[in-house]
Amino acid sequence: MHILVTGARGQLGTELKSELERRVPGVTDYIDREELDLTDAKAVDAFVRRGDYSHIINCAAYTAVDKAEEEKSLCHAVNTEAVRTLAAVAADTGTKILHISTDFVFDGKSSHAYTESDKPAPLSHYGATKRMGETQLLGLCPDAVIVRTGWLYSPHGHNFVKTILSHCKPGGRLRVVDDQIGTPTYAADLAGMVADMVLAPQWLPGTYHYSNEGVASWYDFAVAIVRLAGFADSVDVLPIPSCDYPTPAERPAFSILSKAKIKATYGVKIPHWEASLEKCLGRMVEKN
Repeated sequence: MHILVTGARGQLGTELKSELERRVPGVTDYIDREELDLTDAKAVDAFVRRGDYSHIINCAAYTAVDKAEEEKSLCHAVNTEAVRTLAAVAADTGTKILHISTDFVFDGKSSHAYTESDKPAPLSHYGATKRMGETQLLGLCPDAVIVRTGWLYSPHGHNFVKTILSHCKPGGRLRVVDDQIGTPTYAADLAGMVADMVLAPQWLPGTYHYSNEGVASWYDFAVAIVRLAGFADSVDVLPIPSCDYPTPAERPAFSILSKAKIKATYGVKIPHWEASLEKCLGRMVEKN
């Protein structure tokens, strides 16, 4: 087994490195944009062939949702064209590929938790490019695995948890939207699931959804962060509608993902988002 992880310095890539080195040390190469430009098709093809990989885990993505409305070409290059390039060389070399996608492929108008068979209808350029990446991948590698997730956070990189904590000062007031509903996903939990899928005795192709259990609004999430971090008595969190916090990119108002398929296929128990948030905050305290 020889695994390649792209986007290795991102939130998921960082957690995945810890997970894989603990479970199967020494069999994985970890790269980010400094080591390989995934938008350079010739370089990617040569790199993958030279590495003779059995598996590729593609965590690389352009994830600046609002900025993507301005940098459309770059977003498309990373989220669609680079995925097509990886898929092409994987198909030609027989390499198994697992690709990370997003809840933003949906429009948020569902009345039930989104299943893998629900029709994608992205609202933003970011969501559209991620959906196109999925389509390109499956067209070339029908035996690929796609894992859609959302609301990702960790002690690393830029994320909602770190943003809220940066504003937790005595007497502080936070205004957070309460009409966008989803489920926070702890990157360490997702990394464990991805490792399970790649290291499983049998490769099980298909699209899967993964987030932590439970449901929250961004407001609920912020309240929990403030409370669990010990700032409940000194910081006020105020709910506001999305119309009071306009953004360049439209976001799905409802992005709850059904995990029934991944739980049935792999027999996993998924932690509730508050329990995982508490674990993450504990790590962040230790880190500081």
